[in-house]
Amino acid sequence: VMKNRVMGCTAQVWLMASLADDGTVVLRADSDSDITRGLCAVLVTGLAGLKPAELAEVSPDTLLALPLGPAVMVPSRTNGFLNMLETARKLARGLMGEMETFPSLLLKANSISAQGSFAESQAQYLRPNGEAVERVVELLSSKKIGVVAHFYMDPQVQGVLSSAGERWPHIHISDSLVMADTAVRLVEEGCKYIIVLGVDFMSENVRAVLDAAGHTGVPVYRLAEEHIGCSLAEAAESDSYFSYLSEAESTPNSMHVIYINTSLRTKALAHVKVPTITCTSSNVVQTVLQGFAQIPGLNVWYGPDTYMGENLASLFLRLSELPDEEVQKLHPAHTQASIKELLPRLRYFQDGTCIVHHMFGGRVTELVRTGYSDAYLTAHFEVPGEMFQLALEAGARGAGCVGSTSNILDFISARLDEALARPFGERLRFVLGTETGMSTSIVRKVQAMLNAAGREDVEVEVIFPVSPDAITTLPSASPSPSPV
Repeated sequence: VMKNRVMGCTAQVWLMASLADDGTVVLRADSDSDITRGLCAVLVTGLAGLKPAELAEVSPDTLLALPLGPAVMVPSRTNGFLNMLETARKLARGLMGEMETFPSLLLKANSISAQGSFAESQAQYLRPNGEAVERVVELLSSKKIGVVAHFYMDPQVQGVLSSAGERWPHIHISDSLVMADTAVRLVEEGCKYIIVLGVDFMSENVRAVLDAAGHTGVPVYRLAEEHIGCSLAEAAESDSYFSYLSEAESTPNSMHVIYINTSLRTKALAHVKVPTITCTSSNVVQTVLQGFAQIPGLNVWYGPDTYMGENLASLFLRLSELPDEEVQKLHPAHTQASIKELLPRLRYFQDGTCIVHHMFGGRVTELVRTGYSDAYLTAHFEVPGEMFQLALEAGARGAGCVGSTSNILDFISARLDEALARPFGERLRFVLGTETGMSTSIVRKVQAMLNAAGREDVEVEVIFPVSPDAITTLPSASPSPSPV
């Protein structure tokens, strides 16, 4: 039965749990692989006789006493043993009481099913009104307008743009760094105007990159007269942030790494005080590690996103416990020793958060841990540390991804590619630890891959770990575009 499948195993593995009369957990497991079936038997035997609460707390270290070679305990999708254990723990928690569930979208090659009202609200915009799409295509094509939009735009907007993009190819939805580079490409392909759908700093970035590429005469428009703010950008303009920069200025050998989600003015003022380099969520790890590798004794001051700074430090701390060959997969100039040595010289701002990603703390993270630990877990670098840690731990066994919106989309695509290469059907489940506006791009990517492969037996479930606070209604934007 598909619902009993263990994800993250190359072979097919099924695991079920029930309660015996004495209150202990009875596990049953099977596989289509003889080797994996043997691992199933070892797992079932090793966990026999435990109460649900005891099984739910079993750690991988406990299993070191079992008669298994060290290769089995190495995180890997090839044997999937640790993923089998995580599924057993999740089933045990289920036996302790009914668990709350998050809304989700179930994607098949030619259909979308929504579970829960929040998911239904997302799904209704995935097949937009044809007349609206027609009007957008006619306007953009007649005036040769290119559009760059962020993944976090409303699903209603993304649905129309994605459909319009099938007929007017000069529409692109991406993360903030790619938006600016894409605008240059659109102009070079013949677009006379660029429209930016995103917050103010994104429009500024597009304008600056176009100017640097020599396209100073191409107008760039933002689609609102009023200020389109961002809590992170505002944090970087605060007195406390400039005090933070003053401390960096007074510290020898300092470099300021600033998140791209800030204004050009902020970046310029910061660079006056401290040598400043801009990063994105997709390259922040490489940027910081490269700085430490090139400049002996460097002090790095990251800001303004507190969560990203915490998560960066957490990632480096975990990296400091890995052997050199694992460290060098991330950056060839570093070793376990160099990572340990740089940790005290990495600082991050303590008072800047993204209000969208702030929703992923507390109760939401606990529900993910108890009810979805056997799913693939994804987390943007901007989410609170609790959610980031869950995805980081899942990543250690090949079942998680931490990074940018593009990294998350690439991770989902890669896991689906692996599933499509296998000869049997399955359902992949992904917890989307970032803003739900990404769902449009995920749905279109997944369904395109399923259709190209001609597979009706592979499904993808996108799970939204939302709290009631995450469901908000944004004010309507002004209909009058404003040039940048």
